[in-house]
Amino acid sequence: MNPPTEDGHYGRWGGSYVPEVLHDTFKRLKEDFAAAKADPDFWREYVELMSTYSCRPTPLTFAENLTRHFGGAKIYIKREDLNHTGAHKANNVIGQGLLVKRMGKTRVIAETGAGQHGVATATMAAKFGFECTVYMGEVDVLRQRPNVFWMEKLGAKVVPVTDGSRILKDAINEAFRDWVTNMDNTHYVLGTACGPAPFPEMVSWFQSIIGIEARKQILHYHHTLPARVYACVGGGSNAMGIFQGFLDDDNVELVGVEAGGHGLSTGKHASRLCSDDASPGMAQGYKTMFLQNSDGQMLETHSVSAGLDYVGVSPILANLNDQKRVRFESATDVEVIEALNLTMKKEGIIPALESSHAFVQAFKEAPGLPKDSAIIINQSGRGDKDIFTIAHALKDPSWKEFIINEAREYQQGESK
Repeated sequence: MNPPTEDGHYGRWGGSYVPEVLHDTFKRLKEDFAAAKADPDFWREYVELMSTYSCRPTPLTFAENLTRHFGGAKIYIKREDLNHTGAHKANNVIGQGLLVKRMGKTRVIAETGAGQHGVATATMAAKFGFECTVYMGEVDVLRQRPNVFWMEKLGAKVVPVTDGSRILKDAINEAFRDWVTNMDNTHYVLGTACGPAPFPEMVSWFQSIIGIEARKQILHYHHTLPARVYACVGGGSNAMGIFQGFLDDDNVELVGVEAGGHGLSTGKHASRLCSDDASPGMAQGYKTMFLQNSDGQMLETHSVSAGLDYVGVSPILANLNDQKRVRFESATDVEVIEALNLTMKKEGIIPALESSHAFVQAFKEAPGLPKDSAIIINQSGRGDKDIFTIAHALKDPSWKEFIINEAREYQQGESK
């Protein structure tokens, strides 16, 4: 990946537009990150910790049944769902945790949408002995209650954010407010490849471990590079992670899949790079494509997946879109549920709703590719966190009955 300019820009995107009070904090963060990145021992320590504490390298699974079903390219799945805490998020938070130790800070804060980044940050804080606060939009707290439960049990304080649309962008705003107040002892563990420099570069660097592994694995199993690599795109950390393994291979097409929600024509989606509802803007400390109106007010987003309904996108991906190095598509909520259902039935694998967006586009395109070619789908997380949303979408009657009975028994137990 080409490094950013001195002021953190990737082409016309990125930068570091932060309040004056945070300038010294960001200056030190840039210096400490640059020093860590230049230190081979730091990366070795990171890889060693990920191999013993997490599940690195994560497997590259040949989806034999899906390949047979579609009759085209061989389908491989990069299994970030088998990473510790169930998603790619652990790669970033463990890396930033080592950086926090290096900086000598004692408290971490984070934002989360789907909850996986929050759980990963709480896990990292427990391991390293940091105090931890996680900000989460009130809407996401309700639809990701199991992750809230685990964050709290891991020792984190979860703060529901009631401002704005009460989703991820609002959680990010609240986390920045906290950081301004507590910057001396606190590090903000930003969860995706967005925000002011050096966060896009930092998060992408830690997540590059996905692409490094995937490239070696596909060459080992398939003996040649894949025709295409697919990843879902919210902020963009999992996509940047796997894409970096193939950015220099012009014959490998990179495909990012955004949240199409109810359809791009409805306005109820979270697609920034393949819809007409986004435009260049500056918010939350950086410049990128944002879903906003003509007055620069952020639009409400929608996705069946809590992790993809962010109004912005990584400035690195926005630049790769300008360069036409990454092709962007979108998947609707209905398509996502269908792809998830098919993957479960054919392979016994349960991708997260976020990851299922990438499966949608791969399934559309695999039949048209030669049988001797291969594609990789980055399964960024596992679907058990989405059980409430998935069961509701599938209109599962036994699950509904279970929830009602559980609530009844809980109320009876409380009254005794």
